[in-house]
Amino acid sequence: MARLLRAATWGLFPWRGYCSQKAKGELCRDFVEALKAVVGSSHVSTATVVREQHGRDESVHRCEPPDAVVWPQNVEQVSRLAALCYRQGVPIIPFGTGTGLEGGVCAVQGGVCINLTHMDRILELNLEDFSVVVEPGVTRKALNVHLRDSGLWFPVDPGADASLCGMAATGASGTNAVRYGTMRDNVLNLEVVLPDGRLLHTAGQGRHFRKSAAGYNLTGLFVGSEGTLGLITATTLRLHPAPEAIVAATCAFPSVQAAVDSTVHILQAAVPVARIEFLDEVMMDACNRYSKLNCSVAPTLFLEFHGSQQALEEQLQRTEEIVQQNGASDFSWAKAAEERSQLWTARHNAWYAALAMRPGCKGYSTDVCVPISRLPEILVQTKEDLNASGLTGSIVGHVGDGNFHCILLVNPDDC
Repeated sequence: MARLLRAATWGLFPWRGYCSQKAKGELCRDFVEALKAVVGSSHVSTATVVREQHGRDESVHRCEPPDAVVWPQNVEQVSRLAALCYRQGVPIIPFGTGTGLEGGVCAVQGGVCINLTHMDRILELNLEDFSVVVEPGVTRKALNVHLRDSGLWFPVDPGADASLCGMAATGASGTNAVRYGTMRDNVLNLEVVLPDGRLLHTAGQGRHFRKSAAGYNLTGLFVGSEGTLGLITATTLRLHPAPEAIVAATCAFPSVQAAVDSTVHILQAAVPVARIEFLDEVMMDACNRYSKLNCSVAPTLFLEFHGSQQALEEQLQRTEEIVQQNGASDFSWAKAAEERSQLWTARHNAWYAALAMRPGCKGYSTDVCVPISRLPEILVQTKEDLNASGLTGSIVGHVGDGNFHCILLVNPDDC
């Protein structure tokens, strides 16, 4: 463990070996040649435009490019790259799809960006055990397309078509978390290349048990570690049966308080809702404009229900009673796949809808999770603070598990 921690902190100190005399942005020729010897010349780039593409994500943070970008083709190459950088004290930045909102790919101290998208195989599918093993280049949409005829699916849905290994690294949540859990609940095993190049299987090689009492929970340690403890080169995921029937719904409310109270009441009534998303009136106006919706410009809940036809009828009836008691209006159902897709595409594009309110600005997103019992109070207070601030912003959230985001639009060049 001491060696692992030492590797993680080496990037804080001046480089040694190949790069001891070089400034950020200028890897020495011998080191670049050593990278090429591992992955091949065509899979290494020091071009400015390529480095800048890998020095930013969707966040407000300014571009911080790495000094080189490499594309390994397999775990053996990742291991050799990590060992090479480890020996020379060169920072490593893992890169997946670049859809993050926190600036995690910014190479603030330079180093080598390891782009893992060329490792895009689905290594193993265990239908009877409800599990699958994927490499870092496999995205959630690609996996669900592959599973389309199997009767199974992977439900964790953060909105962006993110890399599944990246979702494990960031401990991603999403719209389905209220029923299916987050990545922490759905990762069974990880293959990780440690900073010095050693290979680790967090639950044991080839294992995909749902429960284990054998030793430390290393899988839980690496899920959400944001690439600071190692590079995830494969993840074993828990799959779920595809629901027999799906219905989505929207309902508008007279106030933020009424919308969030309905969320709490639905959960307290034990309605097994699959998704329950909150969008304030500012976000609804932005989504109407961006996604060509025709919804009421008011605090709104987007809901979705999974189950048998009979179960859905009971869930819908109970939910409609609850929201009407809280003053809901414009209550509408979407049963056809095309209608549901339009609705959730609009929800997933909410980030871009918000950015479109002030072209040229960047979005800064907060990420807060509070106890469900405090959700109405805190969300209402947040809305009041946002209105009082005079800033352009909106609120959207996975309120079924107490999570919400405040998206502020800022001009990063306005100091």
